[in-house]
Amino acid sequence: MFTLNIGPDLQLAIVQPSFANCYLEIVTVERAYLSKWLPWAAEANDEAFFLEFIRKSLLGYAEGKSMTCAIIYQHTVVGNVSFNSIVQELKKVEVGYWLSEKYQGSGIVTKAVSFLIEYAFSELNMKKVEICAAVDNSSSRRVCERLNMTLEGIISNRENVNGEIIDHAVYGIHRTDLR
Repeated sequence: MFTLNIGPDLQLAIVQPSFANCYLEIVTVERAYLSKWLPWAAEANDEAFFLEFIRKSLLGYAEGKSMTCAIIYQHTVVGNVSFNSIVQELKKVEVGYWLSEKYQGSGIVTKAVSFLIEYAFSELNMKKVEICAAVDNSSSRRVCERLNMTLEGIISNRENVNGEIIDHAVYGIHRTDLR
């Protein structure tokens, strides 16, 4: 298993089929919460859903188009963080993440995203990292703000989440911002 160590209790691991049931357990318990922000959560009803997600994620990783990792905290899968897209022509990655509600508030996502930002710049030679967060998702937006990302704008009608059309705040950070 390809694992990136962030700290003694926190790792990122490239998704693998054995994680499917862990994801299903989280979503089954927290479906109402996750469905506020994630359009797929309402439909993620069985292990096959996550096995297909993992299969597509591994294909994207093999093609160099994405990198999807489980967030492992104290040896437990608690969420996901990813380069949803790796765009070599633009030297840009787009980061996405979600975390079990019961693990929120302890800096796990901030640490994971901070690690991926550094990874994007140092290992992938990217020039920009971008995050799109629902305008009303204050927790997700605070992650971007804690990481000194710049609010670049608001995109209206960006996503349909279970019948509700929502706007996204777009945050960015450039490699030159870290100097």
